[in-house]
Amino acid sequence: MFCANFIFKKKQFDDAFHQLDQAIADFARSTTGYIGEETWENPDTGCVSTMYYWSSMDGLQELMQHPKHLEAKANHKNWLEGYQVVISQVLRSYGDGSIFHPASHVS
Repeated sequence: MFCANFIFKKKQFDDAFHQLDQAIADFARSTTGYIGEETWENPDTGCVSTMYYWSSMDGLQELMQHPKHLEAKANHKNWLEGYQVVISQVLRSYGDGSIFHPASHVS
């Protein structure tokens, strides 16, 4: 399983951002091997973290090459104070089973 963690600080979001963001999210959910996603916000730092999970790198590669993703990347300074992307391979995930998580089936 692979994870793309998109961490960013917001500026002001406008209608163009929301439309582009929704188009990217919809496309990500339709990519090969898409498993799920989660989003967290840290009120102390103002950072938002959205993690997308795939069973292989294929879906992540599809997303990275999608025209809407490339458009957002080229225009990120309009909406973001800054960002960081972390691509990782999930080696293990465990818990007591009472909380759903996209990586719950990795053992």
